[in-house]
Amino acid sequence: MNHQPVLSAENPTIAVVIPAYKAAAHIRDVLTHIPDWVRHIVVVDDCSPDETREIVRQWPDPRVHLVAHEENQGVGGAVLSGYHEAVSLGADIIVKMDSDDQMDPNYMLPLISPIVKGDADYTKGNRFLHSRQLQTMPKIRFFGNIGLSFLTKLASGYWNIFDPTNGYTAIHASLIPLLSEGAIARRYFFETSMLIELGFLRAVIRDVFIPARYGNETSSLSEKQVLREFPPLLLKAFLRRLWVQYFIRDFSIVSLDLVLGAAMTAFGFIWGIWHWIYYYFQEMTTPAGTVMIAVLPIILGIQLIIQAVTLDVQNVPAYPIQSPGRILTHFSSREGQ
Repeated sequence: MNHQPVLSAENPTIAVVIPAYKAAAHIRDVLTHIPDWVRHIVVVDDCSPDETREIVRQWPDPRVHLVAHEENQGVGGAVLSGYHEAVSLGADIIVKMDSDDQMDPNYMLPLISPIVKGDADYTKGNRFLHSRQLQTMPKIRFFGNIGLSFLTKLASGYWNIFDPTNGYTAIHASLIPLLSEGAIARRYFFETSMLIELGFLRAVIRDVFIPARYGNETSSLSEKQVLREFPPLLLKAFLRRLWVQYFIRDFSIVSLDLVLGAAMTAFGFIWGIWHWIYYYFQEMTTPAGTVMIAVLPIILGIQLIIQAVTLDVQNVPAYPIQSPGRILTHFSSREGQ
């Protein structure tokens, strides 16, 4: 394999960031199959207790740069360190790959293409775009991703994306300084928190079909742990997004719908429950007028909330904030080499 870069000067500089922890068994295969047109490969050894660091340090490819953490910072901390290193190396687009060899480098070009064309600021893999791939996905991951995807849509405002925990991503380097890194999770919630923070930037995100490659690796994050830890974090992020987007930065028809809808729904429930209890202990039938006073606000309030959700779905960012950059050329001809 020819490790020399093949991009001409007018093409964007592509860097790959690989967070690595206990990756000695797979890191060689990952590094070997990185495409020739990638200019820089940044491996972040997150204080691995195995020989990952030595393998990377001795790897005979001048494109490889090692960032060594003296303390474990989690996948999020490792990726952010890699992002900064890639930016310092002059990268225009940064691809993030895992070190377990489950991400096919042949899909790297489709992943970065929307960013190169100026159609997106951030792209991510999606294993759900073709039904045939669903048959290869473990059922517990399939149903777990459906639930997490819906909650992530609520929390991030990106109603057009799916498979939020997919770690095969690409980002335009100009967004890195804009990220609020203090709000980005350092461990397993990292990918999802990135989507949430990009939402505050109004960055455009696109899904790209990338089938999964499941090997014998076992995840250190169990499905039970995801179900226990992620929903509270997503609920907090959802409430924060509503407050910032529709009450701090702007006050729109969505804000009005939410306020009136929540107030009317709450009034209807409180009124109805209060009078139902009162007439129950009085051993009397609740008057029809009293019931209507409870039901009508609930119906109207729910309609207003549904309208707010509809408008929020239509408010997905549509215009990239990155500079379109330079046009990629010669990539197609290099795919088969």
